[in-house]
Amino acid sequence: MKRHLAALALAAAALALLAAAIHLGARGGAVRTGARLAPHFSLPQLGDPAQRFSPEQMRGRAWVLNVWASWCAPCREEHPVLAELARAGVAPVYGVSFRDRRADAQAWLKQVGDPYALSVSDEEGVFGARYGLRGVPATFVIDREGVIRFELAGPLTREVLVSRLLPLLRELGG
Repeated sequence: MKRHLAALALAAAALALLAAAIHLGARGGAVRTGARLAPHFSLPQLGDPAQRFSPEQMRGRAWVLNVWASWCAPCREEHPVLAELARAGVAPVYGVSFRDRRADAQAWLKQVGDPYALSVSDEEGVFGARYGLRGVPATFVIDREGVIRFELAGPLTREVLVSRLLPLLRELGG
């Protein structure tokens, strides 16, 4: 009986640690600020698959690229912050629907609101390998020359928006 209680207590402790790690990982994303050229991609637009979008179309302009999915709980959590960023109007916000069915992604945006100037669909996940994604959500600030100037793995918080993203975008001159 004592062995069973000890095993149960150990399992409960392990689950508590795992839950805490997941919670902290979802709350505090890793920020990378080293500059690197944004990798090329060309993906079909979510609303019109016959049309494609690539970063080259944004040359000459600073912009934000946010990677999301309808199945992603932290994406739902960051969504109001993305809407605030889009309303600020300092730079256009583009989205990548990552490993998500097109219909699910469209329905999700219809339900929660669409803060993106445009979203593309990456059902196969090719974007992730090129950009070194460790999960979704992820947010990138790309400057006029196509260089990633800021990268956040995890949900965008209001604190990061106000203290890091908006000042950088104002400096870059969206």
